[in-house]
Amino acid sequence: MRILSVNAGRAVHADWVADLKRTAIDKRPVAGRVAVLDNGLAGDERADMARHGHPDQAVYAYAREDYDWWQPRMERDLRDGQFGENLTTTGADVTGAMIGERWRVGTAVLEVTAPRIPCAVFRNWIDERGWVRRFTEAGRPGAYFRVVERGELGAGDEIEVLERPGSVTIGEAFRAYHGDQELLRRLLAYPGHSDKWDHVARRVLG
Repeated sequence: MRILSVNAGRAVHADWVADLKRTAIDKRPVAGRVAVLDNGLAGDERADMARHGHPDQAVYAYAREDYDWWQPRMERDLRDGQFGENLTTTGADVTGAMIGERWRVGTAVLEVTAPRIPCAVFRNWIDERGWVRRFTEAGRPGAYFRVVERGELGAGDEIEVLERPGSVTIGEAFRAYHGDQELLRRLLAYPGHSDKWDHVARRVLG
């Protein structure tokens, strides 16, 4: 398991982003070592900090294997960083990662917090018909991480799993977000879950 590409991007003007008119979803591979700070990678931006600025969304990872699954279905090539991820992985089962699982990458330690939930900006960026529905049905959302220990990382770094708690996987958490009450209760029983899941519980569990 290793990092295939480290990707970053700056916020730019975009008429197709409602209200804000800015986005940093266009992440491109960067060379060399990259510092991992408390709330993300050095040199990377998130334009909509109200929706995407939480420390539990500091780093986003997507698997190259999932891109390879998507390419024939979308009938187009997908480069590393295309989905706006900071880390493109290879050999790692990102969908099978557990909420609370900790990875050492380079000298940084990251903790899995949540799956990516597709939004209108992602839909408009990818420009595929029915994209939010298709992405949701595929169940290959990628994973968000919080930064546990600062450090630095780069393409080629091995991924070492330090801890794997008995919570739920990213794939199961994705289903919990979309209404699976049993899985959501299991996730809430994990003491280290993000406070964002408490907001999800109010919607799903009532």
